[in-house]
Parts: sequence; C-alpha cells; structure tokens
Amino acid sequence: MENGIVPEILAEQNEDGSWGTPARFYTDKYAGTVWTLLILAEMAADPDDQRIRNACEFILKHSQDPESGGFSYTESARSHTGLPSGVIPCLTGNMVYTLIKLGHINDSRVQKALEWITDYQRTDDAVEEAPAGGPYDRYEMCWGRHTCHMGAAKALKALAAIPPERRSHDNVKKMDEIIDYFLKHHIYKKSHSPNEISRPGWLKLGFPLMYQTDILELLGIFAELRIMDPRLTDAIAVIRRKQMADGRWRLETSNNGKTLVDIEKKGQPSKWITLKALRVLNAYRLR
Repeated sequence: MENGIVPEILAEQNEDGSWGTPARFYTDKYAGTVWTLLILAEMAADPDDQRIRNACEFILKHSQDPESGGFSYTESARSHTGLPSGVIPCLTGNMVYTLIKLGHINDSRVQKALEWITDYQRTDDAVEEAPAGGPYDRYEMCWGRHTCHMGAAKALKALAAIPPERRSHDNVKKMDEIIDYFLKHHIYKKSHSPNEISRPGWLKLGFPLMYQTDILELLGIFAELRIMDPRLTDAIAVIRRKQMADGRWRLETSNNGKTLVDIEKKGQPSKWITLKALRVLNAYRLR
C-alpha cells in the first residue's frame, strides 16, 4: 500500500471513489473503475483502506443492478444504478471476486450477486437451443448456444474466493458444475474434439487478464480448490514447458498502455506469472 503499483493507482483516484470518467466505469478499457479495482484486488490491496472502500461502494452503487444482483457495463440514466439490460456474466464474476477479496463478503449486495451467479451462470456445452428470457436473450457472445468460457471462468473465480466455511449448498453445486464444464474441455480444448485447442490465446500467459482467461488462471483456481483430475495433465504440461532455464516464466500478453499503470513488461520475465505457475506446480507436486 506504500510502494509500487498500488499507491500509483490510488493517486489517480477521483473523490467519488472512481477513476477516469465515472460513467465509463466499464467501457473505458482498461483504465475505468471496474478494471482498476480488479487490479487492486489481484494485488491484494488493503480492504480497510478508505480509498478502497470508496471504490467498492462506487461500483456497488453504479454497476450493480439492484433487482437481479448482477453487474452491468453501464448505468441507468434515471437511477444511476446498473442498467438491467447491461448485466453480463464475466463482469459479474469479476466484481464478485473483487469485492470478496476487498472485504465485502458480508455485504448483502455481494450475497445477492452470488445468488445471481448460482441462478444464471450457465455450464452447458453447445446445446441445440439457447435459453430464452432474461438475462439470456440479450448478447449472443455471452448467452449463445455454448457457455461463454470467460463468463464461466470468472464465475468460478468468484465462487472459489468464498472461504470454504462460508460456501452455501448452492455455491458448491454451481462450483461443481463449472468445474465439470472445464474438465470436459481439459481446460483449453474443444470438448467434442479433444485434440483441438479452443483458442490459442488461452495458452498465452498474462496478468492481469481483465475479462479474458488463460490456462494458468484456471489451473490456479483448480489448485486452490485441490481438484485432482487426469484431464488437467495437458494444461499443466503446457505450463511446465513455458518455464525458462532460470526457473522463471515470461509475461506473454498484457494490456500495457491501456491500464492506468503498466505492471510488467511483455516478453520479459514476470514475477506474477512465475508466482502463479510455481503455486500450480507445487500444488500438483511437480516442482
């Protein structure tokens, strides 16, 4: 909180707890409040710092749809709360993860957002017909015939952030569904063609990932949850192959130039990727 990236970010904060143009909390990629707050959560900023609390309150007031509990990429011009038609799964998962990490698990609004995840997050795999009705009838990329990989990843990240003793039956049930979904895909492959990679971009390691995901983020969650399954073997092998001779890993993709502060240099050894990779290998006893 006193040196490095976190105080640099906090120095740019507006009085209302936001960053940049307040109303562009999501659409200003990746310097808006949503993305900046996510970075602070990833870097373990102090939840008791008043500036952090102000930022969390800003997002809860302006991004969350108070009726459904999901988080929206835009606010209502009338109420200045999250616009229901803008609620999307990856954002909801990211903000629930962020708010839990930043000390808001007991907030009733966060609990309502967790209910949104357990009620609406999909885990189906190329169904014949996409679900109908809200929130499923808005965005093909989020709610089409196949579950959005990024939405499922961020939902799992949020649920895994709940301390084990605090997880409800519905939390655990949804987590198990999402875990099964990713195991069917061996994390990064096509479930119906397991020899094919779904998206090559998921094999490039980055930090922070914003709404995207990669194999290291998902393996990190699986390791934290102590999920042991042979269908993780291929993804773990990819991580091992990427380790350099000196024991470190490179940052292969980044949003430098778009965030308020650049964290590390693309193509260079990364302390964040190295830390996360070593945690995965240690969890699976491969060091």
